[in-house]
Amino acid sequence: MRTCLYARYSTDNQSQNSIEDQLRACRERAAREGWTIAMVHADEGISGATPVALRAGGKALLADALADRSDILIVEGLDRITRDLAE
Repeated sequence: MRTCLYARYSTDNQSQNSIEDQLRACRERAAREGWTIAMVHADEGISGATPVALRAGGKALLADALADRSDILIVEGLDRITRDLAE
């Protein structure tokens, strides 16, 4: 399985180190499952209320998904992607 990892933090609530912490947890999950990490995207200092398509990492994530470059997306939690589940 080709796996994409995504991490995000907002400056108000988290430190920049949190990106690496999130990605470490995602990499550990991929390793446990035997999945190949095909790409990694991240956004630093951006609120989860900002639409995914308006973030640099989120935009790249969506482009990769639409181009069928991955089979699995791993995030530490859904709130790393969005605060609006309808999105």
